[in-house]
Amino acid sequence: QVQLAESGGGSVQAGGSLLLSCAASGSATTNYCMAWFRQPPGKQREGVAAMSLFSKPTYADSVKGRFTISRDNDKNTLYLLMNTLKPEDTAMYYCAFFWGTTECARFHEYSIWGQGTQVTVSS
Repeated sequence: QVQLAESGGGSVQAGGSLLLSCAASGSATTNYCMAWFRQPPGKQREGVAAMSLFSKPTYADSVKGRFTISRDNDKNTLYLLMNTLKPEDTAMYYCAFFWGTTECARFHEYSIWGQGTQVTVSS
C-alpha cells in the first residue's frame, strides 16, 4: 500500500513562490507515475503536473513555465516548485500515485491520493 503525505502549502502574495513536498511511504515509488493535482473552491480536481523515472515531466497549460515537478528518489519524495504564483492558483493541492511507468499524463488513471495541502494566493 502506498501512502502519500503533502506539505509546504500556505498563504503567499501574487508573484511569490512555494515549494510543495509529497513524502511517499509503504512501497517504493521510484519507477511509477506520480502527479500533482489541484482543486480550486467550487471546481473539479484537475491535473497539474506528472512524471516518472521513465516519463518526462508534463504540465497543464495554466502552469507551464511557472511550476516545476521533480523527485528526490533517495528520499522517495515528490516536489512541486511553484513560481510566479497567481490568485487563480489558489486551491487544495494533492499528490497522487498511478501504477504505471509511462504515459503519466493520463490524469484520469490516478486513484491513490494524499490528504492535500492548501495554497492560497492573494492579490
